[in-house]
Amino acid sequence: MPCVIIHGVIEGAAFRKLNPIPDERGFLMEILRVDWESFAGFGQAYITTAYPGVVKAWHAHKDQTDNFCVVSGMAKVVLYDNRKDSPTKGEIEEYFLGDRNFGLLTIPPLVLHGFKNIGKREVVVLNLPNRLYSYEEPDEIRMPFDSDEIPYDWGRANR
Repeated sequence: MPCVIIHGVIEGAAFRKLNPIPDERGFLMEILRVDWESFAGFGQAYITTAYPGVVKAWHAHKDQTDNFCVVSGMAKVVLYDNRKDSPTKGEIEEYFLGDRNFGLLTIPPLVLHGFKNIGKREVVVLNLPNRLYSYEEPDEIRMPFDSDEIPYDWGRANR
């Protein structure tokens, strides 16, 4: 089933709206396929969770592309482009993913990212990175969620 890809503000990031196919038993939903343009390879699959209100941020990878899909609950996923040679350096982008908006968010290397559980139950995020995690030489850049270097407030925006 074809899906719509939305290229975001941040260079190299992409959001693919996923289409659950329901029937009387439940639903099936493709999350990542080798024939999709955003497919950058497969390294491993893992899930991470967060309790309501918890923020898990900021981190990036030097060489790894992440593919986030919120499979249960709702999360605000935020990207910050801190790449020095990027045409979108300094840009911030928010995505609201999960039960009410299934999608695959492709996050390129060196783009800082994190998420906040914005629901009332534990959120479950599936990541399908293109590289295998190395325990000996982790491909990670970490910063605190409230870093002064990133112009973002994880609080709720009442607009």
